[in-house]
Amino acid sequence: MAMPAMTASPTTRSVLSRPAGRADAPSFLRTPGPELLLFGGKGGTGKTTCAAAAALALAAQAPDRRFLVASIDPAHSLGDSLAGQPLPANLELLEIDSAACFRKFKEAHARHLRQVALRGTFLDEEDVTQLLDLSMPGLDEVMAFDEISVLVERNAYACIIVDTAPTGHTLRFLELPQALRRWLGVIDAVLAKHHYMAKLYRGSYRQDETDLFLARLQESTDRFSSLLGAPERCLFVPVMLAEPLSVNETQRLVGRLERMHVPVADILVNRLYPSTDGCPVCRDMSGLQHAELARLAAAFPAHALWEVPVQGAEVRGVRALREFWAGVRRIEAPAFAEPPAAVSPVRVEGRAALPGPDARIVLLAGKGGVGKTTLACATALRLSEAYPGKRVTLISTDPARSLSDCLAMPLRPEGTHVTGRLVAMEVDAEAEFAALRQQYADEVAEFFDRLLAGQGLVDLEFEREALERLLDLVPPGLDELMAVARVVSLLEPGRDDLLVLDTAPTGHFVRLLELPGLIQDWLQVMFGILLKYKNVFWLPRTSDFLLGMSRKVKRLRSLLADGRASRLHAVSIPAEMALEETRDLVQACGRVGVRVPLLVLNQVAPPGRCPACRARSEAESLVRGRFREAFPDIPQCVVYWCGERRGVARLAELGRALYGELRI
Repeated sequence: MAMPAMTASPTTRSVLSRPAGRADAPSFLRTPGPELLLFGGKGGTGKTTCAAAAALALAAQAPDRRFLVASIDPAHSLGDSLAGQPLPANLELLEIDSAACFRKFKEAHARHLRQVALRGTFLDEEDVTQLLDLSMPGLDEVMAFDEISVLVERNAYACIIVDTAPTGHTLRFLELPQALRRWLGVIDAVLAKHHYMAKLYRGSYRQDETDLFLARLQESTDRFSSLLGAPERCLFVPVMLAEPLSVNETQRLVGRLERMHVPVADILVNRLYPSTDGCPVCRDMSGLQHAELARLAAAFPAHALWEVPVQGAEVRGVRALREFWAGVRRIEAPAFAEPPAAVSPVRVEGRAALPGPDARIVLLAGKGGVGKTTLACATALRLSEAYPGKRVTLISTDPARSLSDCLAMPLRPEGTHVTGRLVAMEVDAEAEFAALRQQYADEVAEFFDRLLAGQGLVDLEFEREALERLLDLVPPGLDELMAVARVVSLLEPGRDDLLVLDTAPTGHFVRLLELPGLIQDWLQVMFGILLKYKNVFWLPRTSDFLLGMSRKVKRLRSLLADGRASRLHAVSIPAEMALEETRDLVQACGRVGVRVPLLVLNQVAPPGRCPACRARSEAESLVRGRFREAFPDIPQCVVYWCGERRGVARLAELGRALYGELRI
């Protein structure tokens, strides 16, 4: 488990170059710089802090130019990072409400969308309107980023600095232009027959307002893609920690960004500890990090690696953020170093009650970087020991999929045996949905091949293309829910199965909590269309799949609402920003009726010998008091920092320390 910022001033390290100045600083801190600057990476690495600090630094360097710092993470913490303090006159803050952007878009273009419905083929106005209301995959998020790209095009700001969501969802976000293109392709297919008939009977077709609206939307999508791929205009800055889980995830992130042609020049290695013999906490952390630095240099030979020293206390407010870059240094290639042999012992206060025998689903949820994956693994291992007769399944709904890194073993999508009756799986949700899409396309092709054999019916070719592309109108998050639903199918009544979910960070997990209702509505519309036109076309395999998915979603909703069968363990760290996000999580659970019987305060600083460690411990003690005030009815368990726990043996040890004996 990674520990949050702890010590104070930077000290010289043998692996680092001289302190950075204007001539030796990350490229994104130099002006003039890119028009669009994105900070991203694994949750909890300090993306928000880096974005806010970079925005303040750029604004100070060019007081005569305007800057914007924006957040696209559903769980906004940018405002919390700035602590509500006034910004420089040339810097603005924007926490984008994607849903509001989408509502504004629909209100402005409802007339055009109705025209699309009126010009449909075999789908009538009611069908298409329902699909458009439910579907438009990720269009709300696309509208939010489209707003930024338009501002870039208009030169409203010298630079727009973006605080992104954690890795998995950031990658999906950057790929949303392709999703929007698919959606526009469906609309083109729906309108194709209208265009053909107009040409047939009028001799030509003249574009109207609806066509121009779709063309502008396509241009906006192309503009955004072009912006992301232009090194002189856009730069993505990965933020990471010198820890195995973070290094592995950053390697995957940079690889995907390179394949997407998104420019990456600098990589920030945040919270590096000084070498010291006086404080065991600093010594242990520095030794672990130093061992990772050699692997880091080998993993990213073409990128500039920069150290950001660990700061004193929590970095919040304009003054602290302005001082954030004071010790940034270029990391030179270090010699290989073995990690420390000793690992700090597990120390837990307020051991948690073990979930009872009626539990079917245990969810670990919280802000990115608080240790959800580690605690989910420890929980699953403890449950498999306590209930040897149960089959325990550990699965992650986070697209970043870091379970295999934490368990230090490869995991197959269909499940990998870990120990006893414990199975862990990293389901490739995108592949799951791709398989459904292919099955659907094959069945549509078979139907129309039989229908059109030897007839040459041009009319039906339009219907065929529109129907083939219908699954491009899926709601956002369906692929994630498909992964969960596949496992829920194992939790049939009468079986002693137990599911442990390592969830996505708060903002996206809240969406997942609310998705079953959305997905149920979408399934009803899709199934209704298939039934409505069953005399025209009938796809039995797809219909059976949708019916099965509907049953699984109902089962999931029922389990989540059952206080005995479902429980959520909120995971947080003793920091003000984490406290606010935990409030949002608990409130969201209350709205959907999910029980929260435990709050784990993780990565708590143990008292150290150095003044900075003692100060950190005292500051965290005050925040822990605020957690108790905020959640007086939820039992709280404190887990002190004990190094990064990887591998089954160390995770099992953590699980035994975390949970007490079974209470019937």
